[in-house]
Amino acid sequence: MSRTQVPPGTAKAVRVAAGDLVRVIDVEGGQVGDVFAFTDTGAELAEHHSAAHTRAGIDRLFPAVGESFVTGLRRPILTLVEDTSPGEHDMLIPACDPARYAALGAPGHRSCAANLREALADEGLSFAGPTPQPINVFMRIPVGEGGRLSWLTASSRPGDAVTLRAELDCVVVVSACPQDLVRISDAGLSPLAIETVHNGGTQS
Repeated sequence: MSRTQVPPGTAKAVRVAAGDLVRVIDVEGGQVGDVFAFTDTGAELAEHHSAAHTRAGIDRLFPAVGESFVTGLRRPILTLVEDTSPGEHDMLIPACDPARYAALGAPGHRSCAANLREALADEGLSFAGPTPQPINVFMRIPVGEGGRLSWLTASSRPGDAVTLRAELDCVVVVSACPQDLVRISDAGLSPLAIETVHNGGTQS
């Protein structure tokens, strides 16, 4: 079985057809991943998953197993079909970007926003719009009293995974988040992996 390795602090893109499964694996444990999904309509991507529309559609901060992430057109694009992690994920925090690291005193630091564009370019794809708010798998940002957010270290264990079913032909990008100034990932940065299970059962 082959799978796509996502080295620490970088991103990779995979193209999947409707009905395929995409598994995002925390290889060593404690690593946050930013997941993006775009409808696969050619070299210039447009429609993508929307955290805001998903929250409105499911009346919760993150889908439970069996529920879908939707696009800005309110079309299901990915469905969460399995989660072997502790189930702590986030859809409130935007992707880290160059401005975030400049504010933290680290200009030039790698970011998930830049990783997204690089991973798409590697596949001959581009996206002209603002960086979508990601599906932050394994990221612990609980909402406390008074709406206060806490930035906690990921509790995912080695081999923990979330499995998503593609509801549309789409491009899925996974960034092994390079954020090491705010300790959301445990003990530094580590890799993620992407496994794709095609409709016919073949993995690639």
